[in-house]
Amino acid sequence: MDLKNKATRINLFSLKTVQMRTFHTTWFAFFLAFFGWFGVAPLMAIVREDLMLTKAEIGNTIIASVAITVLVRVLIGPLCDKIGSRKAYTWLLIFGSLPVMGIGLSQNYETFLLFRLAIGAIGASFVITQYHTSVMFAPNCVGTANATTAGWGNLGGGVTQIVMPLVFTAVLSFGVNEFLGWRLAMIVPGVALFITGFAYYFLTQDAPDGNYKELRERGELEPSEGKGMESLMLAIKDYRVWALFVIYAACFGVELTINNVAALYYHDQFQLDVRTAGLIAGLFGLMNIFARSLGGFFSDFFAKKMGLRGRVMFLFVVLLGEGVMLMLFSQMAVLILAVGVMIVFSLFVQMSEGATFGIVPFINRKALGAVAGIVGAGGNAGAVAAGFLFRSESITMQQGLLYLGVMVAVASVTTVLVRFSPAVQAAEKKAFDAALAERQRLKADVIQSA
Repeated sequence: MDLKNKATRINLFSLKTVQMRTFHTTWFAFFLAFFGWFGVAPLMAIVREDLMLTKAEIGNTIIASVAITVLVRVLIGPLCDKIGSRKAYTWLLIFGSLPVMGIGLSQNYETFLLFRLAIGAIGASFVITQYHTSVMFAPNCVGTANATTAGWGNLGGGVTQIVMPLVFTAVLSFGVNEFLGWRLAMIVPGVALFITGFAYYFLTQDAPDGNYKELRERGELEPSEGKGMESLMLAIKDYRVWALFVIYAACFGVELTINNVAALYYHDQFQLDVRTAGLIAGLFGLMNIFARSLGGFFSDFFAKKMGLRGRVMFLFVVLLGEGVMLMLFSQMAVLILAVGVMIVFSLFVQMSEGATFGIVPFINRKALGAVAGIVGAGGNAGAVAAGFLFRSESITMQQGLLYLGVMVAVASVTTVLVRFSPAVQAAEKKAFDAALAERQRLKADVIQSA
């Protein structure tokens, strides 16, 4: 797939072009999806008491919240190749809003588990966001575009840690008890998701020059027949995709795990109340304001200096740093030190994520959606695997974090498998230079017309 008229620069304060309208709409949609996905996490201390959940049962709900996303992400990527991002996102947001609102109907562990499983499907929104920006932006800035939309979307995981306890408190002010309050609070993110689903359909389009249906009618895009399965098989057969699958499991999988356990960890480890624990846990996700974008920016920077090899080398460094900082965080017994180390750890986590998807668009352009889907699914697979550490009665949460840090450090070695042939590197360098030249031309035109 070689779409034309991709943007060569990111103009954050403009909505004039379809590329920038898509940029802002897609990160906001992912933000709300993430907000709803983990909306119940900061309220788990209340839910635990209401439904009388054991540690093992809480661990199972954590696993459920990310398990189904593995499958949905793998499927949603080829679906984007087939029908485009606009329709895929619209339906995902609308249908995903229903279990978010419905989780308040849970009456026992089993129903709560099923609702958390269903909610996990909206985590596939990440793949659509990455796909959509990949087809809208040129090689010289696609790493930054992907990282920024994903990072600002992931910010929903931090904001929900802060906002949902406040929503919960606001609901309680109407005189309801805590056990009803958490149920009513979950309606808020569900309604926001439902509305955004319709907005996405009308505010975006699939590609710079139109929607996929129109492009196929004009002969500018391959026919959709068999497109989904063909792209999926191309991705499955590429070992580099599976290397990135493991790498993304070690960064985004860790972020999902921390989003699920951080508030409870601070509540139990440092004897904090629900609101304070949620506020501190939210700092981890708030680093997404800039940290993931920074990962994408440096991925583009090292690509300019060293080509695709530079992107891979940078990924190795930040992923190794993530593992080391997680091991250190697990050993912090003083609150202020734990918070400080967590912030640095968060920086490395999100830079690793940005660096990973700074590489994804260059693996196989004919199977972009499938590659993004499989790699994105790796994040959830990692979260599922990590979830088993935190459901065991024989392993403390501190020990689980330490073991997780060791596994991340080991996973950084898999970057050696992400290689590109000399021909591919030369072709991508040519495309990168062409995008830079186009950017300079547009900049000169603006100066002349001023």
